[in-house]
Amino acid sequence: MTIYLIDDDSLGNYLTEALLRLENFASQIRTYESAEDALEELLQAPVPPRVIFLDLNMPVMSGWDFLEALAPYRPRLLGQCHIYILTSSLALSDMEKARTYDLVSGLIHKPIDREEIRAIQAELTTEDHS
Repeated sequence: MTIYLIDDDSLGNYLTEALLRLENFASQIRTYESAEDALEELLQAPVPPRVIFLDLNMPVMSGWDFLEALAPYRPRLLGQCHIYILTSSLALSDMEKARTYDLVSGLIHKPIDREEIRAIQAELTTEDHS
């Protein structure tokens, strides 16, 4: 399984990637500090990543901008690619806005922890067996 980790915080990426590796979450973890780079890679990939962990607050292209840019590709991604928003915000408006995107599977408050990773693994396993 391939996943994308999109966050402009290099230390956050390092720590999240290390935890994902400890939990054997994915065979391939691609990290991006730029949503534009991740979008370009995603659109060229023959198979979309199974999971995307997406930060909201990034320069140039925010997480919300990234989600909007994916709208034309929704049919290709829906059910194949699960996006989890990573945020340090506790704003109710972010949670409500996230629910308007059917590609978004959840919103996770940073830093992600083992229990959240295991819960996502369980969701994906359940989906694979249904």
